[in-house]
Amino acid sequence: MEISILEGDITTRAVDAVVNAANSGLLGGGGVDGAIHAAAGPELLAACRELRRTRLPDGLPAGQAVATPGFRLPARWVIHTVGPNRRAGQTDAGLLASAFRQSLLVAEEVGARSVAFPAIGAGVFGWDAETVARAGLGAALGHDGGVQLVEFVLFNPPLAEVFRRVHAELAG
Repeated sequence: MEISILEGDITTRAVDAVVNAANSGLLGGGGVDGAIHAAAGPELLAACRELRRTRLPDGLPAGQAVATPGFRLPARWVIHTVGPNRRAGQTDAGLLASAFRQSLLVAEEVGARSVAFPAIGAGVFGWDAETVARAGLGAALGHDGGVQLVEFVLFNPPLAEVFRRVHAELAG
């Protein structure tokens, strides 16, 4: 598997699937979640409402993932995952790693060969960059399946630098 670490806007990536750092309600929010919902268009919110009405009436639990179409995004799929909210007392790093792993498994289920990830949990959920990088890169490096390209699309240079350093350490 090829791993790329990029700075930029995940909503513009021409990959099979983008991962949305969602909240358990799946109805949009701030940060990456809000940007993905805005770029995908109102159809994404409608699809998420349908998921809530049918398969996920109590919301998506932390560490799990689910796919919807990408609608107006360049990506065919959006994989929604919920990282644990450290600021709300959810301090299990295993759930953070699970969010990355489960997203890759859902990518396999929908046939995605390329996936773009944000730094799940590094925003308002309060996880430090090092922990997020280790969880995400560890999941990607440990994944054995049909996904051939994983991009970590990060919103600022310091975050990208942490991912590059951790990647060199883990892959070396």
